[in-house]
Amino acid sequence: MATYLMNNMRLFKVFSAVLLIALAPLTHAETKWLDKVVAIVDDDIILASELDERFDTIKANIARTGKQAPPDDELRKEILDLLVLENIQMQMANRYGVRIDDEELNGAVARIAANNNMTLSEFQQTLVASGASYLAIREQIAREMILQRVQMGNVNQRIQVTEQEIQNYLQSSEGKEVTSPEFHFAHVLIPVPSEATVAERAQAENKAKSLSAQLRAGKDIDNANDDISISDLGWRKGTELPALFKGVASKMTDGDVSEPLQSASGFHIIKLLESRGVKQLVKQTRASHILLKPSAIRDEAQTIALAKQLRQRALNGEDFRELAKEYSEDIGSAQEGGDLGWTSPGQLVPEFQKAMDETTPGEIHVPVASQFGWHVIKVIDRRTKDVTEDMRKQIARNALHERKYADELDIWLRKIRSEAFVDIKI
Repeated sequence: MATYLMNNMRLFKVFSAVLLIALAPLTHAETKWLDKVVAIVDDDIILASELDERFDTIKANIARTGKQAPPDDELRKEILDLLVLENIQMQMANRYGVRIDDEELNGAVARIAANNNMTLSEFQQTLVASGASYLAIREQIAREMILQRVQMGNVNQRIQVTEQEIQNYLQSSEGKEVTSPEFHFAHVLIPVPSEATVAERAQAENKAKSLSAQLRAGKDIDNANDDISISDLGWRKGTELPALFKGVASKMTDGDVSEPLQSASGFHIIKLLESRGVKQLVKQTRASHILLKPSAIRDEAQTIALAKQLRQRALNGEDFRELAKEYSEDIGSAQEGGDLGWTSPGQLVPEFQKAMDETTPGEIHVPVASQFGWHVIKVIDRRTKDVTEDMRKQIARNALHERKYADELDIWLRKIRSEAFVDIKI
């Protein structure tokens, strides 16, 4: 049945693409073909209009960059190959049931507008002014999102990053550069002319010391006045900092102000506004929970009543772990007595996180609802953990994954292309 429907859909698309205009008795001269099939791909087709539209778009994009486009025939062939690959993946998406809902698509369009420093309304107006169709752009964005989702779903499972690869990467020059700390400094310079006298240099140094003391006492660096030079150095890797600042930066924490640092140009004061990757401390919580889900057997009200009853039983002295083993419907944690282990902020759904944060160790929160059902949450303990090394490893893992992804994607695309039925008509 599915094959029959797909074959009929293909035939419908073929016949819909062809328009016959007959003004008198049918003759060859009176028949006008407005579109034609340029390729058959498995259970679908690619039309000449699709190829022409993509050709015009890509050629215009190349022209805007100022680069030389390949000869038209060569470019058209490359674009047709691209459309074939996209078509194969879109058919896979249909089989997998991959969809992009309106809310997700709206968010993606809004991010694109924001990246171009526009509101959504301004983005729409700009497209209309340029002659583009906003609906067509939305459809293209949705298509790209679907393609990306299909690719990630198939390629990510082919990629493995080992602990040894991570360690090797961290010890490499690239790894050290990528994972090195980042600093955001504000900088004050009290200039000293090269021809300054000893007295003038001493006066500048005293001024620098006084200003440094004021800044450490809480004076806003933006309000430091007179003839001094103030600048924002922005975010910089530790390896990119001026040699004068490197030794000091590693010893500073956010908000610290340095003592005056002397160079040939004068006296420098730096304030560390923010830092990343220096030392990452995360407040973690260890909690247990009992999850109850409404069902055909137990409605919402009955589920809430049971959750309240179980909480009260635990407060009355019954073992929370045993109650979780007996009643919790969270397959992942029930056999562990509901223990979720140590979690960091953002790992759990917002409703659960909020309730957990409000509960002190040893207490049991009133039942709270989330997308998964009703939770009875017991907080066991809290701690602050240094996750700097974990963060460095995650950065390395992401870099290695991204490097492998491009290679694996190319291999996978070649594979699905070789396995598909493709009949090029031009």
